[in-house]
Amino acid sequence: MTSLTIRRPDDWHLHLRDGDMLRGVLPETARDFARAIIMPNLVPPVVTAKDAAAYRDRIMAALPKGSDFQPLMTLYLTETTDPADVAAAYADGLINAVKLYPAGATTNSASGVKDITAVMPVLEKMAQIGLPMCVHGEVTDADVDIFDREAVFIDTKLNPLRQRLPELRIVMEHVTTKDGIDYITAADQNLAGTITTHHLIINRNHLLVGGIKPHYYCLPVAKREEHRLALRKAATSGDSRFFLGTDSAPHTDPNKLCDCGCAGVFSATNTMACLAHVFEQDGALENLESFASLNGPAYYGLPVNDATLTLTKHDTAVNFPAKIETGEGPVTLFDPGFALFWSTS
Repeated sequence: MTSLTIRRPDDWHLHLRDGDMLRGVLPETARDFARAIIMPNLVPPVVTAKDAAAYRDRIMAALPKGSDFQPLMTLYLTETTDPADVAAAYADGLINAVKLYPAGATTNSASGVKDITAVMPVLEKMAQIGLPMCVHGEVTDADVDIFDREAVFIDTKLNPLRQRLPELRIVMEHVTTKDGIDYITAADQNLAGTITTHHLIINRNHLLVGGIKPHYYCLPVAKREEHRLALRKAATSGDSRFFLGTDSAPHTDPNKLCDCGCAGVFSATNTMACLAHVFEQDGALENLESFASLNGPAYYGLPVNDATLTLTKHDTAVNFPAKIETGEGPVTLFDPGFALFWSTS
């Protein structure tokens, strides 16, 4: 196959940052994607409807001329979040989800949730009105190994919450383990998972063997090969509970290449080319549209995009930029470690 046309894809987990960084990276997503769930972990975070409206306006102002990209806004869940504010924002069509960060789990998550019982009134209201909760599924306990944090979160946090509030619609974001895949697959309702581009391609050896590769460092961190293979199997299967969330997360090179480098992989520019490679390699190109364009809208209760995207395979490798220049500084693009032969139009 040398050409594949699919419904225009959406990104169900995206970091755009703000200011000069927002203006620098937004065109990379808007080129291929129609919509994206926008992460609220700014400094300060997007915690109220007023915050979300202002951030949406800044995104719209930064769009390239003629772009019809639509940001899907979220609120950052804190222990002081007002259930009435959340419900009003959802009723007004301002937000499409609320994001739960365990405090300290990832970039700009210090304002996150320490005690889930403190946010139960918000979660109960969300369950009542059908508003999805996106969750960064890791515990932050110092005595839990970083490679086990997702599995422990499922056992100690997520499963008890779902038993207590089965009506709550949950998206387990950036699943990185077979444990997460198996848990979602076993669920009969109200649970789905996003999978990133880079977690389909790299395992922890890519990060650590032969020297530390800072541009492969992300949270959740890449895991063993058995987990990567489980992610690949789920993503390419066509199972409607799994869909694309790139977790594309830009940091400038100086902030990645320092004594305490930031976690995040920037993949917006070449995600669709990487996915075409992965799905073709696994003999599942016919399921790429489901993963990238159909399953996410179905879970979020949104229409599928009318527009299409065409992927074309070339005889010679396609050149992608090594870095994206932004007003805040250079951002290195995810390197899959192999040549890419697909482009989009």
